[in-house]
Amino acid sequence: MAKKRIDQVDVEGMRVLMRVDFNVPLDDDRQITDDRRIRMALTSIRSVLDRGGRLVLMSHLGRPKGEGFQPEFSLAPVAERLGELVAPAPVALAHDVVGEDAQAKVAALNPGEIVLLENLRFEPGEKKGDPAFARKLAAFGDIYCNDAFGTCHRLDASMVAVPEAMEGKPRVVGFLVAKEIQYLHDTIADPQRPFVAILGGAKVSDKINVIRNLLGKCDRVLIGGAMAYTFYLAQGGQVGKSLVEPDKVDLAKELLEMGGERLVLPLDVHCGDDFRPDCEKKIVPAGQIPDGFEGLDIGPETAKHFAKIIAEAKTVVWNGPMGVFEMPPFDAGTRAVAEAIAESDCISIVGGGDSAAAIEQFGLADRVTHVSTGGGASLAMLEGKPFRAVELLDDA
Repeated sequence: MAKKRIDQVDVEGMRVLMRVDFNVPLDDDRQITDDRRIRMALTSIRSVLDRGGRLVLMSHLGRPKGEGFQPEFSLAPVAERLGELVAPAPVALAHDVVGEDAQAKVAALNPGEIVLLENLRFEPGEKKGDPAFARKLAAFGDIYCNDAFGTCHRLDASMVAVPEAMEGKPRVVGFLVAKEIQYLHDTIADPQRPFVAILGGAKVSDKINVIRNLLGKCDRVLIGGAMAYTFYLAQGGQVGKSLVEPDKVDLAKELLEMGGERLVLPLDVHCGDDFRPDCEKKIVPAGQIPDGFEGLDIGPETAKHFAKIIAEAKTVVWNGPMGVFEMPPFDAGTRAVAEAIAESDCISIVGGGDSAAAIEQFGLADRVTHVSTGGGASLAMLEGKPFRAVELLDDA
């Protein structure tokens, strides 16, 4: 699914309208607590600035409901941090999205300069995918660039209606989206084998389509996290007071039958009598969790078994923690899987969300091939869903 990249088009003197994902976390004082999403866009931003382009950036922040300006959702802290990162290139924040201030600032834009539009979701047309709103945005650009992987699975105006309105003009991906497509789509479509997927998280229902899609491609699919307990239930096992989905037992049976030996469940479970670090703990065989206890992590035998399978793999994709990784000692299983992936010489792809948070927490992010920036988007791509926002872009 190779798409033309921003560095493959001439941007000199041109206005590049770039969709980025600057949805960064803020504390109570509206200070950015993690600027990774801004830093991840810098390669694409600098590609435009260094070649004499004029850059118009657009992003959302938080979940305002399209009811106009709300100071708590303003992109002002983002503009300030971006200015520090791209200095001496000037960054101007427009005080609206497509209004008079945005129009004036875009019109005054010189080569090597940036205008950041205010939060897209201040406008009701963004979430509605409104073509009229999209045409106003499209008027700001000679070239469209999508570098916002975290929203690539959405049909928001900036993702779909804007590139539709810019038909006939160059429509390209940024470096970040190009890398996400390379690993989450192209590598998985034609993997080096053995190809192993590790899936965790709370619910089978969240990962049904991912499991189905990857069972058709993988040599092994390892299951961890709370969703394993629904599989135990499907096998007639005891799950104590573990988190389960009784209405998904038949589905779990179907997936067990479909997967056969390729679907690998935990051998043992680290459980506790309460959801707290100092609870009473037990390690029990899979499917033998006693009443009054809940599974909170894979057990040590499972961690060894999974690590052995990972060590033999040539391609690994990991989406979802093995247990309550935020709460020691129930982080041990997730940590063991993360370390096994880091120590392997395979192509290793870590899906966004909790898996990305875990690999960062363990200090191992620089020892895997790719850590996705998009939780929902990476899940949708692993499900094999089509992405309209990407399909619209020019082929390489």
